[in-house]
Amino acid sequence: MTTTPTTPSNNTHLSPAFPGRAPWGTANKLRAWQQAAMDAYLERQPRDFLAVATPGAGKTTFALTLASWLLHHHVVQQVTVVAPTEHLKKQWAEAAARVGIKLDPDYSAGPLSKEYHGVALTYAGVGVRPMLHRNRVEQRKTLVILDEIHHAGDSRSWGEACLEAFEPATRRLALTGTPFRSDTNPIPFVEYAEDAEGVRRSVADYTYGYGDALANGVVRPVIFLSYSGNMRWRTKAGDEIEARLGEPMTKDAISQAWRTALDPRGEWMPSVLRAADHRLTEVRKAVPDAGGLVIASDQDQARAYAKLLREITGTGPTVVLSDDAGASQRIEDFRHGDDRWMVAVRMVSEGVDVPRLAVGVYATTVSTPLFFAQAIGRFVRSRRRGETASVFLPTIPTLLGFANEMEVERDHVLDKPKKETEDDPYAEEADLLKEAEQEQSEEDADTGDQLPFEALESDAVFDRVMYDGAEFGMQAHPGSEEEQDYLGIPGLLEPDQVQLLLQKRQARQIAHSRKKPDDEADLLEVPAERRPVVTHKELLEKRKQLNTLVGAYVHQSGKPHGVIHNELRRACGGPPSAEATAGQIEARIAKVREWATRMR
Repeated sequence: MTTTPTTPSNNTHLSPAFPGRAPWGTANKLRAWQQAAMDAYLERQPRDFLAVATPGAGKTTFALTLASWLLHHHVVQQVTVVAPTEHLKKQWAEAAARVGIKLDPDYSAGPLSKEYHGVALTYAGVGVRPMLHRNRVEQRKTLVILDEIHHAGDSRSWGEACLEAFEPATRRLALTGTPFRSDTNPIPFVEYAEDAEGVRRSVADYTYGYGDALANGVVRPVIFLSYSGNMRWRTKAGDEIEARLGEPMTKDAISQAWRTALDPRGEWMPSVLRAADHRLTEVRKAVPDAGGLVIASDQDQARAYAKLLREITGTGPTVVLSDDAGASQRIEDFRHGDDRWMVAVRMVSEGVDVPRLAVGVYATTVSTPLFFAQAIGRFVRSRRRGETASVFLPTIPTLLGFANEMEVERDHVLDKPKKETEDDPYAEEADLLKEAEQEQSEEDADTGDQLPFEALESDAVFDRVMYDGAEFGMQAHPGSEEEQDYLGIPGLLEPDQVQLLLQKRQARQIAHSRKKPDDEADLLEVPAERRPVVTHKELLEKRKQLNTLVGAYVHQSGKPHGVIHNELRRACGGPPSAEATAGQIEARIAKVREWATRMR
């Protein structure tokens, strides 16, 4: 390759994915975290560097800036980018071209054309021919950029192929927005260190979390709107079961109620899509090109949701199916257009850059924290201050937990500590997450533990709004004044304004409800007094307080922890403490104190 390496002076353009930013040589235009990460790298000049940055923060900008610096200073002579999908591979090549680094996204074998500075590959492509890429790395000093590196652990063969192909690389830069996996497969080129409990966790060289990015105005605040409702379905045995989303249920029942809600033939999905479209209309008053995305479970449901959106809006949405040859182009057309809605299965869940996405509907049964974080990452990319993101969810405990923990930083854990004691406030939650984190494809989601069923009937109820770890609102009927209050929140607000406005809307809803007779109030279940607004951290503290009191009562009563917890649930109702609301936890605290007083 004879092309002159990229220099700072000719790197004057960046992808529209990061407007107003510039590569090395004009570093004053880098975001603060990108400059800090650059400083951390240049100070040590390590062979391996893991940068963890929340989706939407600008990992591509940082990586291309660093690549430009390394090429300019002749530390490396070529660049290899490895991405999870074909679409992302091409997206990397396009972004690199705008900063003067030419990558071939169609490279398959043989000598590389002299016009290119390197290649863009997929992990699957590396897995097919690792020795081909090892030979290229051995011939010239190479920077390997491993985008969303947790995918290198998707299969043992991919991880082994990456190790074989890129072990000789001069420099390796690993990037991820979600540095955790659902399994314990080690990720290549990632350092692990034991914590105080002897558990090996991934060690990042630089971390920039969602909380920091939100505080800096780099990403949008996310408003989660949760919808409950009554579900009815028929089991394989012919039994008809009816349940309400969010109520205590077995894991099989939760799964079946969830799938019933997402059935396009019921009333839940049309109601939620109408609400989401109403929200999009409100956002577009301030952000005219704002778009919405429905993440579907499979292709049949994606097509059915598209039909519903056409009936609701009068316009057909963009439909993206993973096996469609034109899928990447459809995403690009939607990205640069102003159409209202896109419906897709999996391929837009990670890394795909459509900054105008502002409203989402999580209409899939995938319940791993990795997928959820990547899906929500499609909506947090900020273009200007004040933009907010709104994501509609079914009232599923696992999803609500993920939504409440948006700011939690996670590491990839190689060792799973065993916690089986009832006095551990996180024990039940850990069990639920373990179940939820079992990787499964959309195609086989109907097999395994799940019982065959037929969805019969569903309806939707506006349940609550979650923002910054706190919950707002009372249950209300779709189309009601109470629901419209929350759907009509302005599309341009600063994060503190969102919190204040939600508090005002809730106060108005409570006051309005109290003025109505009980049989007319649009309050279906739990009074506002029993649904206090608390942060997720405060809720965890309440769980700890409950477990401390249960521990004390163990010594007083002589009963095991598990027996006491079960008695509290029978006496007060509600799910396990890991899923219980603040009001339910407080009721159990009061009850165990009452029992302790009686025994004195």
